[in-house]
Amino acid sequence: MKTLHLTNSWHETSGGIATIYRAMMRAAERRGQPMRLIVPAEEDRTEAVGMHGVIYHLKARKAPFNSNYRMLLPSSYLYPGSPIQRILKDEKPDLIEVCDKYNLHYLAALSRLNLMQEIATRPTTVGLTCERMDDNFATYLGRSGAGRAFSRWYMKWIYFAFFDHHIVISQHTADELRAASQGHPVRRGVWLHHPGVELGIFSGRQRGSEARAKVLRKIERGEDCRLLVYAGRLAPEKNLPLLIQTMRALRKSNPEAVLLIVGDGIERANMEREAADMKGAVKFLGHIGDRNELAEILAGSELFVHSNPKEPFGIAPLEAMASGLVLVAPNSGGVTEYASDRNAMLVDPTPEAFADAVRTLLGAPEIMAAKSRAAQQTASEFSLDSMADGFLDLYEKIHSATRGGLPLSEAGIAFHSTAPAVVGRTVTGAIAGLFKRGFRTWVRFRSRVAAGSL
Repeated sequence: MKTLHLTNSWHETSGGIATIYRAMMRAAERRGQPMRLIVPAEEDRTEAVGMHGVIYHLKARKAPFNSNYRMLLPSSYLYPGSPIQRILKDEKPDLIEVCDKYNLHYLAALSRLNLMQEIATRPTTVGLTCERMDDNFATYLGRSGAGRAFSRWYMKWIYFAFFDHHIVISQHTADELRAASQGHPVRRGVWLHHPGVELGIFSGRQRGSEARAKVLRKIERGEDCRLLVYAGRLAPEKNLPLLIQTMRALRKSNPEAVLLIVGDGIERANMEREAADMKGAVKFLGHIGDRNELAEILAGSELFVHSNPKEPFGIAPLEAMASGLVLVAPNSGGVTEYASDRNAMLVDPTPEAFADAVRTLLGAPEIMAAKSRAAQQTASEFSLDSMADGFLDLYEKIHSATRGGLPLSEAGIAFHSTAPAVVGRTVTGAIAGLFKRGFRTWVRFRSRVAAGSL
């Protein structure tokens, strides 16, 4: 089976979603399975990945809210001969997966409704949910009742029905789709599948005095230093001010504590300004693309602090746990899929609670050791290779269920949409009709413009 995947969450220093797709491409190569990926880029180019993988980098403009990312717009696939339609025509995938809620998901609707005239095949369409729309809306457009209501309406009527089925990466991301599925007139299944961690790179084997000494030399600090670390994108949705505020709360009781910030993004300048008066208590190491170098920094540190209370899943915290660090994180969001009081310190996302957790752990080596062992044991159950193979197996299962070869009741889904209401059928039918008529009118108009008849 050939799969084709599209996402706007991609750039040179992108995080979790890129990690998932790179792992899947390695798994597809091992299995001899063709896999294609379409991502936004500064310029058009095609990248071969082994014998069976191809990444299409398509020229795209910068995203409006985060200039580190680029965004493929609907214009890249709406009309015959557009870049993505050309790729679909040539590749003829059996399954299309879209990881985007704002621009690329309309492609799935076009495919399901057979509106792309030059595309003879009708692939299975899957929506991969790696984030929540309501969380993103609140971060970039403000928290309000109107924003929450709009997100619920959009997910129910402009997203959920556009795909044959959905995959979510955590219960936190599933909850938004679960609400959208209630009383929906279309039958859609939602599967839960977790990401994973590269256990061959991130492990406790590197831990010890040598790894610690290497990190201390890197940041030019002495043996009395207690090393905390954060690794991830420096973006507004990560709730990063909590990290700086936590270090301020720690200054009097633990002046030897140093926080290493590994990562880059549009929030870095703000964080550096906020930490400028803290005399080296916060060190910015920038983006580290070498995974082995990142593993060495984790191995030489003691605690991993993660600030986002609405993290969709959190691969970086899981990598830290695999490395033997004790995680301090909010008691909510996707991290609770694997983090608990047994293997981590989960607290309210406030500077006081975070600082208290750090003080407790730094002052109790026996608790640190017990949680470190439990963290590594938990992380060992989230192998990235197994995760990637599981995704490819899941695509086979979803494709079979969509084609009628496997009943939903036997497919192992997390949940599916519930019984429809009359008003729901009416709304869905109206939206589908408007979508079809609007798209066909637009294509005819564009064709006439291209032919010079307007």
